Amino acid sequence: MSYGETNNFTSCIEENRSSRRSAILIGGAALAGLALGKAAFAQTSTVTDADILNFALNLEFLEAQFYTIATTGMTLDQAGISTKGGDGTAGGGVTVRANAQVAFTTPLLQKFAAEVALDEQNHVKFLQSQLATAAVAQPPIDLMNSFNALAQAAGLGATFDPFANETNFLLGSFIFEDVGVTAYQGAAGLISNKTYLDKAVGIHNVEAYHAASIRTRIFQAGETAQMASQAIAATRARLDGTGTDDVGVGVTNGASTIVDNDDNAMTFSRTTSQVLSIVYGGGPAGTGGAFFPKGMNGKIR
Repeated sequence: MSYGETNNFTSCIEENRSSRRSAILIGGAALAGLALGKAAFAQTSTVTDADILNFALNLEFLEAQFYTIATTGMTLDQAGISTKGGDGTAGGGVTVRANAQVAFTTPLLQKFAAEVALDEQNHVKFLQSQLATAAVAQPPIDLMNSFNALAQAAGLGATFDPFANETNFLLGSFIFEDVGVTAYQGAAGLISNKTYLDKAVGIHNVEAYHAASIRTRIFQAGETAQMASQAIAATRARLDGTGTDDVGVGVTNGASTIVDNDDNAMTFSRTTSQVLSIVYGGGPAGTGGAFFPKGMNGKIR
């Protein structure tokens, strides 16, 4: 299955494809060079179920914006989906290049991307309906500079445009879906209301379906895309402070690593602090950075 060629993001991978380890080490060196300190988020008071759901809503806004723009060229607001808070607060804008709709050349991939976009839109609307007036507004979201910073941190070149072609779209999607899966896994234990917990697990499962489908397509796209995913996964693990809780797509001991899981074949789990450190690009908790340049909205930020 062919998904087209990546831009200069991939050229660095081609130069290092003979050594998977060197690509990961380069990613760590670039990360240190950017002085991306790990976010030291400390919850100073008890969080409620509503706080957890709003944390999830911030992440769903990010995913829904990415997929809606990639598949339609429109933001959520332009597509008729509200980004306002439950109290009427206006949502923040989206930083993205002009004409960002992906020029899909593979009809089956295009249909899959449209399905994911619809799922993420429905997640936003569902969480908004459950939170009602307590729902936060969408914070400002960056889908341009954030990807460039991640590319540099992973040692994959100076820029990366996830809307440039199908392979780049898959790698951009890879960034979000795996983080979403680990975020819901980590949040599950914090939710006290069994009804909310059931719904959160339902969303977690859909995110896992998305992640597995995207990782499968990256595996099928070949070694270059696989090595890019490995560098991204290593960078995410470094950002969250573990260095070990992420697996890129590839082959280990004769078996594929399509599923991102631990040695017990279980989903990795991340705390809210670790998730914030990734989506903020290592920026300080409370101030934001990367995908959320002004931070998330809500109590957990």
